[in-house]
Amino acid sequence: MLNIIKSSILAGICIGIAGYGYLAEKSIIGAVLFAFGLLTVVHYALKLYTGTAGFIKKGEVGTLFVILAFNLVGCLMIALMARCSPMPLQDVAQKVLEGRLAIGPLRGGVLSIGCGFIMTTAVTFARQGKNLPLLFGVPLFITCGFPHCVADAFYYMCVPLDYLMANLTDVLAFYVAIVIGNFIGCNLYRMFCLKQG
Repeated sequence: MLNIIKSSILAGICIGIAGYGYLAEKSIIGAVLFAFGLLTVVHYALKLYTGTAGFIKKGEVGTLFVILAFNLVGCLMIALMARCSPMPLQDVAQKVLEGRLAIGPLRGGVLSIGCGFIMTTAVTFARQGKNLPLLFGVPLFITCGFPHCVADAFYYMCVPLDYLMANLTDVLAFYVAIVIGNFIGCNLYRMFCLKQG
């Protein structure tokens, strides 16, 4: 379990750094740069919620939530670093969160299915040494506005605390919805009885 915890924290750090880059350059360039985080996670076989949910075995669901919890710890470490930046990262993060809250948890949960599907597809190919789906898939889910529960957590942690606390109930409702949506998307192949690579 200790190895899973350490791997999950490091995966969260990778996604946090990728998210930091996206907040610094919120454009298609930033979306492409975000792929660094997922490429690193896959290369080192780190434990990331969306990279694991589509491959989890029966009886391991509890482990999946341990992974998510410690992904968030890793994100928090980079979010604290982002708060030291002279760049307007907090303002950009707040705009991301405002956009998420504007669509609400139901639509957010549905949209996050797309991210989970893309992630499982990309990881399946990456496990075969084919990284192009990761390089295209990451900018795709960002451009489409499909929420990714670990990346989103990083953004929320970067938001000015007064705004975050004032909207905490809505943020938590939205977050639970996208965790569930990501899980569904990660498992669409299984639901349609198709074997992953």
